[in-house]
Amino acid sequence: MKRRIPQSGDEWFHRAVRYLARFDRTAAQVDRFLTSKGASRAQVTQVISRLSALRYLDDRAYAARWVETTLARRPMGRDRLKSELMAKGLGETLADDAIVDGLDGLDEETLARRALRLKGRGGGKTRQRTVSLLRQRGFREETIERIISDRPGEERAS
Repeated sequence: MKRRIPQSGDEWFHRAVRYLARFDRTAAQVDRFLTSKGASRAQVTQVISRLSALRYLDDRAYAARWVETTLARRPMGRDRLKSELMAKGLGETLADDAIVDGLDGLDEETLARRALRLKGRGGGKTRQRTVSLLRQRGFREETIERIISDRPGEERAS
């Protein structure tokens, strides 16, 4: 059964609200969603403006919440944080600002150690597995080397 394509701005607005009800989204994600469903550029612009005016869409607040949640559950390096935010449709400046605010002075080494603790790899795991996890999380090689060199007695796997 083929769904009817909304015609009025209100119908597109309600479709976007239902899309936002499932998860927090960026304006770019709502734009892609509406476009994929057949909305015209003018309809998309109108709906996004209305959602923003009602504060249903706020990319700055979204970025801040996303960084805070991500760092608490799955710490990762600055570069990875930035690339993931930009993949969600946020601009580079907004991503950088959200990361600086979210890190609140934390350095990358502290984040990497937190990632290892949360993953249960605080000790006793091989060097190779530790390096692999930290690389997957987007930590820089210098940070990984400092952490590995600070872990005496660890099995050295090359």
